[in-house]
Amino acid sequence: MEWRDEGVVIGVRAHGETSAIAEILTAEHGRCLGMVRGGRSRHMRPVLQPGNLVMVTWRARLEEHMGAYVLEPLSLKAGFILAHPLRLAGMNTLMGLAQMLPEREPHRRLYDAAHVVLSQMEDDAVWPALLVRWELGLLDELGFGLDLSRCASTGQEGDLAYVSPRTGRAVSKAAGLPYHERLFHLPAFLNGAQGFAVNDVLEGFKLSGFFLERHIYGPRQIALPSARAWLCDSLKERLAA
Repeated sequence: MEWRDEGVVIGVRAHGETSAIAEILTAEHGRCLGMVRGGRSRHMRPVLQPGNLVMVTWRARLEEHMGAYVLEPLSLKAGFILAHPLRLAGMNTLMGLAQMLPEREPHRRLYDAAHVVLSQMEDDAVWPALLVRWELGLLDELGFGLDLSRCASTGQEGDLAYVSPRTGRAVSKAAGLPYHERLFHLPAFLNGAQGFAVNDVLEGFKLSGFFLERHIYGPRQIALPSARAWLCDSLKERLAA
């Protein structure tokens, strides 16, 4: 068995004295694991860093085997990200969440969106909001998507201001105002507005985090990536400055 695909490295662990197990989110084959012979060598260590874009060739005797990877670097983004704590936290959050995808199940839309987030990592005014959108996309891909298209109470498509924590559906400002303390705020950038205010991004992380915890992490009795909490705390500090 053999296939070739592009992918983003989302995890690496040592295997024996010289090899490594690489976890890669690929464009057409989903999240896959494979052994990289010599993966701990001086030549391969810079390539096997989370966030790097690679071309992979996967081979195995049988399809159900883990198989082995041969990697070719396409874009080594990890280097410049590692030097910036906020970007590193964002990348680690994305990589950790991607590990929740079922193995070998294609999610091309989510892969493309991850590529967009990583490509914008040099712009701190943009990528945090893109990461929020990616988290909502993850919920959608796993069958827990939110409905932010129209008001759950009135059916109207305009003046949407809140999201119900019970249903995950949008609520208009007029319908939700009497209950606003029990609802999430719908960030403007998720409602068609241009620009990404830090406060709106934090509201977005609060919204997506609640449903990630409810549907994905809580049932597995594991915590959200620690980098995500650090990222949100750092954004709060920026807002307060």
